[in-house]
Amino acid sequence: MRVDKLLNKLCLVKTRSIAKNACDKKLVKINGKIAKASATIVDDDIIEYELYGYFNKVKITEVPIRNVSKAKAPEFYEILEREKLDLS
Repeated sequence: MRVDKLLNKLCLVKTRSIAKNACDKKLVKINGKIAKASATIVDDDIIEYELYGYFNKVKITEVPIRNVSKAKAPEFYEILEREKLDLS
C-alpha cells in the first residue's frame, strides 16, 4: 500500500493530500530513507514524519487490506516515538 494512503487510512494524518504534500516536502521517511508518496509499505516498516508540530515514529505491525475504523486503527501500528518540535 502507498505510504500516503496508509497514513490516511490509519488516521495518522487528516487527509491523503496532506500526507502526499508531506512526502513532497521530504517530511516522511521509511526505514530512515526519504519517501515518495507512492512508496510501498510492508509489515514491520518504520515510518518517521513531521506534521502538526510533532515528530512521529511509528512501526507498522500490519498493513490493512480494507478501510479501517478510527477505533481499530491503532491495532495496525505501534508508536515508537512522539515529540513536540521546537518551531521557534
